[in-house]
Amino acid sequence: MLSLSNIYVQYGDRILLDRVNFVLKPGERVGLVGRNGAGKSTLLKIIAREMTPHEGDVVVPGHFTLGYLHQDMLLPKGKTVINETMTAFSEILELEKELNRISDELANRDDYESDEYHKLIEQMGDVTEHLHHMGSATSEADAEKVLAGLGFAASDMTRLTDEFSGGWQMRIELAKMLLRRPDLLLLDEPTNHLDIESILWLESWLFNYPGMVIVISHDRRFLDNVTNRTAEVSLGKILDYKAPYSKYVELSADRREQMQNAYENQQRVIADRERTIARFMAKASKTSMAQSMQKQLDKMDRIEIDDMDTSTMRLRFPDAPRSGEITAKAEGLTKKYGNLTVLDKVDFQILRGDRVAFVGQNGQGKTTLAKILIGQEPASSGNVTLGYNVSVGYYAQNQAETLNPKLTLLETMEQNSPEEMRTKLRAILGAFLFSGKDVDKKVAALSGGERARLALACMLLRPFNLLLLDEPTNHLDMLSKDVLKQALMEYNGTLLIVSHDREFLSDMTTRTIEFRDGHLKEYLGDVNYFLEKRQVDNMREIEKRSTLNQQANASAPVAVTVQGEERKQLERAVQKQEKRIAELEAEIKKWEDKMADPDFYTKPSADADLKKYSDLKTELAKVYAEWEDAVERLG
Repeated sequence: MLSLSNIYVQYGDRILLDRVNFVLKPGERVGLVGRNGAGKSTLLKIIAREMTPHEGDVVVPGHFTLGYLHQDMLLPKGKTVINETMTAFSEILELEKELNRISDELANRDDYESDEYHKLIEQMGDVTEHLHHMGSATSEADAEKVLAGLGFAASDMTRLTDEFSGGWQMRIELAKMLLRRPDLLLLDEPTNHLDIESILWLESWLFNYPGMVIVISHDRRFLDNVTNRTAEVSLGKILDYKAPYSKYVELSADRREQMQNAYENQQRVIADRERTIARFMAKASKTSMAQSMQKQLDKMDRIEIDDMDTSTMRLRFPDAPRSGEITAKAEGLTKKYGNLTVLDKVDFQILRGDRVAFVGQNGQGKTTLAKILIGQEPASSGNVTLGYNVSVGYYAQNQAETLNPKLTLLETMEQNSPEEMRTKLRAILGAFLFSGKDVDKKVAALSGGERARLALACMLLRPFNLLLLDEPTNHLDMLSKDVLKQALMEYNGTLLIVSHDREFLSDMTTRTIEFRDGHLKEYLGDVNYFLEKRQVDNMREIEKRSTLNQQANASAPVAVTVQGEERKQLERAVQKQEKRIAELEAEIKKWEDKMADPDFYTKPSADADLKKYSDLKTELAKVYAEWEDAVERLG
């Protein structure tokens, strides 16, 4: 069991943690939540003994092991991925040396009844049990399994860690930590650099982990799937709930409502008694009774409503200028980095009003294609064109880091603003929770979340009809993510978003493009539809392999998919259906644009036009069904 007692941290005039108490028991997995800057990471540093509080104590059991994953981790250079990962077992090597030393000492002693001999026996038992707990017999196989779960290919194992980006190096550090299996895992935003598949794998691993876990994350679904307790850090206090995140949200709202009702009832009682006391004090015969009532009132335990930081930024993207029907198009697009082919003869098209999500493992080309589409990176071959009158608003993965740290917030906005917006800059900053003297702060003084908010504020200074956002939620807290999602849901332009946040993407897009092995695969639905289809596809692949294995064992090969001329006909049918689907969707979009005009419904032709629209929707559903049937038959 771990306990924090009366933890107090203050910076200048600001009290970050105010006499906080917290106890963690075996088997508990805690989601640590709260606004950016509330003190979550500070609390982890205190538990990890990387920081000493101004007051208070941290108590841990003896022989307590702890792993701490934070955002700024550096790996030594010159080692391969597998060799660096195997350093996780350095403790196993030391324990094995210790076990050999104890064995040798016992072999050379004959004082079997002495206290020293019995202590050595106990030490030997402790070391043996610890080695068994750490799984020393299968260390290399375990290392490869964890690395694979976090997205590393077999060919990556012998590559140098120097060749990988910071996000992938963080995965190696996470793998080492998981393999050590400490008593307590402290994870600060572990999903920031993971793709959806790796997040799903990590969820499964943590769900079955026998140790204690404290995780900071702004990924709702991850917290729901991993934690069984939620601790909210707010205004110097910790509010504790024995529930995962979504249930905590409900319980928190219920608790505040009950406290508010109790507070209001008590205030009514106090007001009634104060009026009675005042009336009795006016009569000499009842003065002593009034004084007695006042003493009772003074002793009453007053209900106090917890302060709650509910401030949120206000975000609305400017109306999108009208563009051509085709917003962006790529034909035969190939992108190579040396011998590595990231995109291989890719065809891709975005129509006006499309809402598209890019998903897939990191390094598969999502950001690369986004940059090529908007001209920030050249293609190796193929054609890329933007449509008529397309204006692009681009939020890069490292957008917040590209801000000039020497400028103030107001100077940053002025640098990105057209002349006609200059008078509105302070108001826009205020909408993003930067008010008063905040506008004169240097960018260098901002937290990661504050920089992300400032970068988003800069995007409101000009109207765009193609918004391209690359991992926009990485540094945003829950409330800010909700505001951004709502603003994007209301945005009336074309949206292309790269993200691994399933909750954020849910219901936001109508097309999901998966990047895998240099190619794109389209799913006509949001991220939830994509994950459902991928699960089905994976099961089909397993079944197909099982069937092939059975055939090989029986030495009686049987066709498991359609062959020859029938296959060619199906492939032609799929192409024809996909073309017709695109035509129908474009036609339906035109009708929906017309129907957005209130005058549409007053025209004499309104009923006939609505019938045409309904017929198009019916045909689209039919073609979709035929297309899905043909794709399934192809296998």
